[in-house]
Amino acid sequence: MQIRFTPAARSHFLDALSFIRRENPSAATRFRKRADEALRRLELFPDSGRKIPEFSDLPHRELIITPYRFFYRLSSPYVWIVAVWHGAQLPEAPTD
Repeated sequence: MQIRFTPAARSHFLDALSFIRRENPSAATRFRKRADEALRRLELFPDSGRKIPEFSDLPHRELIITPYRFFYRLSSPYVWIVAVWHGAQLPEAPTD
């Protein structure tokens, strides 16, 4: 499967990287590398993420790349990243 970001999720992810980069550029680089590696694993094992505890009735799953939560759904042949939330935030229900 291939990873794809919705426009909103791409914006969330880039905002997170910008926020980290302002405080600590090397931490932003490390986070980006960890995210890239985790998302590549998700391509191979798309069911490896857990159901989102706050929204267990939805078909979405989450992948935690500390300190962020990546919400996604499967729609073959893609894994759609639909939202990226900081772990300290109270997330809204993911939408497609």
